[in-house]
Amino acid sequence: MSFLTRRSAQTVAVLAVTQLIGWGTTFETLGVLGRTIAPDLGLPNEVIFAGLSVMMLVSALAGPITGRWLDRYGAARVLAAGSILFALGLLLLASAGGIVTYVVSWVVLGLGGALGLSAPAHTAVVEREGAAGKRSIAILMLFTGLSVTIFWPLLSLLNEMIGWRITFAVCAGLQILVCLPLYLFGLPKPAPGERENKANDVAPVALSAAERRLAFLLVAAIMTITSFVTFGLAPTLLELLQRSGASADFALQLAAARGVIGISARGMDMLLGRRGNPFLTSIAGCGMMLLALACLLLLPSSSGALWVFILFYGFGSGILAVARALLPLALFSPREFGLQSARLSLPQNLANAVAPVVFTALLDRLGHEAAIAVAGVLGCLALAAAVMLLRLVRRVRTRADATP
Repeated sequence: MSFLTRRSAQTVAVLAVTQLIGWGTTFETLGVLGRTIAPDLGLPNEVIFAGLSVMMLVSALAGPITGRWLDRYGAARVLAAGSILFALGLLLLASAGGIVTYVVSWVVLGLGGALGLSAPAHTAVVEREGAAGKRSIAILMLFTGLSVTIFWPLLSLLNEMIGWRITFAVCAGLQILVCLPLYLFGLPKPAPGERENKANDVAPVALSAAERRLAFLLVAAIMTITSFVTFGLAPTLLELLQRSGASADFALQLAAARGVIGISARGMDMLLGRRGNPFLTSIAGCGMMLLALACLLLLPSSSGALWVFILFYGFGSGILAVARALLPLALFSPREFGLQSARLSLPQNLANAVAPVVFTALLDRLGHEAAIAVAGVLGCLALAAAVMLLRLVRRVRTRADATP
């Protein structure tokens, strides 16, 4: 991270570790443990994976108050509170004996997600760097994309050694013993005078009121649709790969490789010639996802075809994660970042709430071809919105350049 200042590198390092743990010990857990938990609790798979829906729904509804708390208390304290709630929810999950305790656990985890995942973490960067935080956010998103690579094999190993209940208890320990101290003592203090910096009031793109509304709707569409697809496929990816011809071990290997491949997203930015441009990376990410789904649906089942799928899928989902994080800061001023991110998180998290249930039901009831086809149609809609947004931005910038 020699291209970052020491302060930025410290911010990225702390948030990379804590966000890896945050995603890996909550949202990613059911991808490995879900179908083991179901028979133990006597619940169908749809109900088990509905825990993720509960988490995202609660996170969405808690978004507005999270924005106010971020403004009042600062990101570090909000993130620390998220770690405490995560630990509590994971301990409840470890002791679950039926549907009531199970659902309550995911409600608590949803509150933790609102306070401890993406939007507050990105706000922590902007608090410390203002508009210059784009690079730090992009790097942070690339690192957090490794949560599957690190935690799926780890969770699988722990489950085999100590069972899923103790595994959740270990995850709670990571929240309290690692994340909480890092948030409270590891993050640099916000930059002095950053709140009063007038440069934070200047938007990167000079949109009119009507253009601003259209841009917001297009960003919301891109973020919501792409997140729906990636969040919906994530917990069912192992099953999807196995139904497409992979053995259990090979499916785990492919799924773990997905996060590593996502690191190449920054290389994609360089190839496009406009590093850090979320408008172009949105288009590229949607295109990669569509290519991945087409390979899985149209190519004959083989290890080669599955590797091609995971290459495009990992690359596309990785750069889409970066684009979703950077789009608000690319259109709106740093001063607005927290507010706009909170507004955008509402439809996105609502979509994420139903995505795992929808894709699990499609996979179990209609087969993997139906799940892939639905994801493909949605990918086409997201690609269309991304192209419209890029054209809007280019039109506004051309108008600004022509104005004397």
